[in-house]
Amino acid sequence: MLKSLYDTQFLKGDITGGLVAGVVALPLALAFGVQSGLGAIAGLYGAIAVGILAAIFGGTATQASGPTGPMTVVSAALVASAIETAGSLQDAMGIILLSFLLGGALQIVFGLINIAGYIKYFPYPVISGFMSGVGLIIVILQIFPFVGLDSAKSTLKVMADLPRLFSDFNWQALALGVLTVLIYYLFPKITKAVPSALVALIAVSLFAYFIQWDVPIIGEIPSGLPSLQLEGLFNVDASNYFMILEYGMVLAVLGSIDSLLTSVIADNMTKTKHNSNRELIGQGIGNMAAALIGGIPGAGATKGTVVNINSGGRTRLSGALHGAFLLAILLGLSSLAAYIPLAVLAGILIPIGFKIVDTKGLKHLNKVPKADAVVLILVLLWTTFGSLIQAVGIGVTLAALLFMKRASDIGEKGMQVGTLAGFGGEKPWPDEKEFHERFKHQIFIKHLYGPLFFGFTSHFQEQIKAIEDGIRVLVIRMDRVPYVDQSGIYALENAILNLNLKGVKVVFTGLQEQPRDLLRSIDIIPNLVPEHQVFASMEDSFEWMENELEQP
Repeated sequence: MLKSLYDTQFLKGDITGGLVAGVVALPLALAFGVQSGLGAIAGLYGAIAVGILAAIFGGTATQASGPTGPMTVVSAALVASAIETAGSLQDAMGIILLSFLLGGALQIVFGLINIAGYIKYFPYPVISGFMSGVGLIIVILQIFPFVGLDSAKSTLKVMADLPRLFSDFNWQALALGVLTVLIYYLFPKITKAVPSALVALIAVSLFAYFIQWDVPIIGEIPSGLPSLQLEGLFNVDASNYFMILEYGMVLAVLGSIDSLLTSVIADNMTKTKHNSNRELIGQGIGNMAAALIGGIPGAGATKGTVVNINSGGRTRLSGALHGAFLLAILLGLSSLAAYIPLAVLAGILIPIGFKIVDTKGLKHLNKVPKADAVVLILVLLWTTFGSLIQAVGIGVTLAALLFMKRASDIGEKGMQVGTLAGFGGEKPWPDEKEFHERFKHQIFIKHLYGPLFFGFTSHFQEQIKAIEDGIRVLVIRMDRVPYVDQSGIYALENAILNLNLKGVKVVFTGLQEQPRDLLRSIDIIPNLVPEHQVFASMEDSFEWMENELEQP
């Protein structure tokens, strides 16, 4: 009976993976809790509730869930807005927790109505700009805690207050923050067996405690099991309902994107396939539970998930154990966490903020289409210094408008656009029919029609993954692709990387000017597809492929 419910061969790996993921999550949960404005305990409560319940009910077996940078930034913005509206944190708690609760409920609805099928169509520049903006927000909001000072709750106010940084800073807190950052980056060079964030947290906190430096600390943390926070949920003024709906929707959409991106990473590592709709339902249940006990919402945590898998985790038991480990910490060691200096948490969060910044997308700004670059920069700046909610809406709208303008321009020039969101038939074209018949079990010819853009990339990657074993050469015919955007170029890159790992060689034929220049500027040609595998026409590729395929 037990064997049918759980395969015990995975038990050792699940225990190890869960415990290691829990160790990684501990300092992040405390740090994200402090950054949210609700205190370290809110981060711990959120990590426990989301960690356990999302693992049990979610659709990704190896997912380790908890507070993440993007979700914490939105939560912090909500807390600041709610306090400004209500006057104090205590009076604002109803607004905050009801927003968290609604966000989780919407995720469950998303899972039930298959909204995951639409989330994947978000353009890459919008996601890149938003994530980079979130990373910069984390860094900017930790500047003052890093030197032992109270911080404003908005990036603009922090920037305006920068002169105080040089006149009032606490040199002892600065020393602890710098030491934390150094350990964070240098300890992995010694060993990666223990997470550097945890080593930095414990080592620098102990140093500060014994040397008795006068620096701001977390302060008292409640111990024992959390209590239900139901009272405030029923004392919310109707005038605040729009704010609750606005932030609840953003938390739901962002948490869904964050989790599903991590699920894809887990799939690639474990060679499995997650259930997107079930994953959203599990995340929603976890976030609703977190709200009911006063915890901040979370999502699938990439770092925790990767650590879990690399440490042997293979089933949902590993994710649940990661949350249970944090519960054990809450029950047994929470009083010790009160002495952790805020500068140490800032020293952990600042490197994490920089890691969230999408350096890949920023590095290619001068190479991708100008429209994509404009969208990315606009979303980044609007996220960092304006409204996170408006940033995503404006970015998606602008990306759609610019694409439609580009498609219209192409049509006016008389270029064949064809089907904008799909492949043509996979039957051989006349100029390739004879060659295809000779080598049909070794080659696969993919015909692309129209611009390869953000609305098409997910389907393209799924089609490439479905290529059967035994195929040695994939021909991508680009004769009818006049334009590729940033999402499309990265979809091509990921597909080619996966094919190269399988030993499949990729051939491009019929490249038009814009796709060819972009492929070369991003170094897909020649790094992933050598120049001798790029041909002006299908006929030109026959000789090379024949020599290649006739070899054993």
